[in-house]
Order: sequence, then C-alpha cells, then structure tokens
Amino acid sequence: MTSTFIDSVFALFDKFGSEHYGEDASQLQHALQCAQLARQHGCSDSLIAASLLHDIGQFLDDAGNAAVKLHTDGQHETTGASYLSAVFGPEVTEPVRLHVDAKRYLCTMQPDYRDGLSGASQLSLELQGGTMSDEEAESFLANRYAKAALLLRSFDDAGKRPDWQVPGLDTYRAMLQSLQRAS
Repeated sequence: MTSTFIDSVFALFDKFGSEHYGEDASQLQHALQCAQLARQHGCSDSLIAASLLHDIGQFLDDAGNAAVKLHTDGQHETTGASYLSAVFGPEVTEPVRLHVDAKRYLCTMQPDYRDGLSGASQLSLELQGGTMSDEEAESFLANRYAKAALLLRSFDDAGKRPDWQVPGLDTYRAMLQSLQRAS
C-alpha cells in the first residue's frame, strides 16, 4: 500500500506543524511534547496516541485559525475525533473529543485553573462555552473516557515549551499502526 492513514496524518503535520495558533510552541512541538509527557507518565499506547493527535482537528478546515483570526470556535476536538475515527477506536478518539470539555470542567471545578492557561487557551475557552453548568459537569464525569481526557488535558497544558526537544514524529509510527482497527 503506497499511502496509509498514518501517512496522511504525518502529511498534515508536515503541512501545518510549524503553525503556532497563538502559542509559543509550534503545533508539532506541542503534539510531540504531549505524547512524551504521556509516555513519561506511563500511559497506555491509546492515550499516548490521543495525546499526540489531540489537536489534529486544528489542521482540518482551517480550525486552527478560527479562534485567533475569526474569533469563533473551530470545534477542532470533534472534527479531529471524527477524522481519527476512520481508523482508531474510542480509546484514542474519545479523549481527543473530550479534551476541550476537560478544560471547561477543570475551569468549573478549580477556578484558579483558568489563570494557569495560556492566553490562547483562555481565548478558546470562552469561544468553547466557558465553564460548565452543574449538569454539564456531571455528564462529563459520567463519560467512561473523562479520566483519560483529564489526563490528556494536563499534558496539553504542560506541552507548550518552545525549547524542549523530544523524540520525533516517526518514533510513533509503529505504535499508531498497531492501534489501527482492522478494516
């Protein structure tokens, strides 16, 4: 097979990975740092993959520029999860889909959490609905992937250092291939 889904994902990183979308680290640096944090934390391969790919929706339909340039929510979490669901199961796609809700949940439950967010994350938070209602928070916590999404969120917040060198994208190829569902 000359082209695989993983090749198309890597091509998206080649095309858009140098974008910053309001952060100090590039999108590629951010993705690799999040995955490295998941590795260091001893997470499952599925959560490492979700950490690596959680912002892939930023590269689709110009969602990455939605907040900064258009002041609208690009819904990159749902776009990304939908895109990834072509080959990955919910153990990868659901933490991706829920990582924005995890931010909203943490802002609701830990009011000082918001102060630690980057400027770009604070801007997107407002566009993504702000803090959750009690019902939304309860519903979020009831999701079987909420804990994974909260963990991914912690990596998302910490993986924004422009000077941290971590293993490259190709070091994840075999793992990503092993996680693909059989067609």
